[in-house]
Amino acid sequence: MIKLAIVLAAVVSATGAAAAQEGITTMDITRKADLKTVDGPPEYFTGKVTVTGAFQRPDPSRVSGGIVHFEPGARTAWHTHPAGQTLIVTEGVGWTQVEGGPKLEFHAGDILWCPAEHKHWHGAAPHEGMTHIAIQDTIDGKNVVWMEKVTDEEYLAPLGSE
Repeated sequence: MIKLAIVLAAVVSATGAAAAQEGITTMDITRKADLKTVDGPPEYFTGKVTVTGAFQRPDPSRVSGGIVHFEPGARTAWHTHPAGQTLIVTEGVGWTQVEGGPKLEFHAGDILWCPAEHKHWHGAAPHEGMTHIAIQDTIDGKNVVWMEKVTDEEYLAPLGSE
């Protein structure tokens, strides 16, 4: 046991020295209690939307994201992402639509992918809120291009309709 502890200490020490030489720093952890929550800007959202823990990672990473909560009936405006977007649904029921495609329903536990430059919207169903983790890359300083708001007629169209 003592020999194992000495070997592990030597490996940790050597790994730490090698990491320091390569400029690797410690893991950055933002604690839940320190996450900031802001209202989704009304020019980009319809209804009550909050964004928690929005982040943009430093170069060379291009990843940005946040936790977005939609109250029942709330939704994004139409928008695109230059490198696409992944949504990991953590709570509730939502709706989404890619321009020209059918309106689809999704649920907690589902993972959505919207390809680069595809005009789309997403939000909560009218009867239940929805929360998702949004992850996208930033290209040339942009991770989203906002467009016009989704009309009530578009939002309330039957599921599966274009």
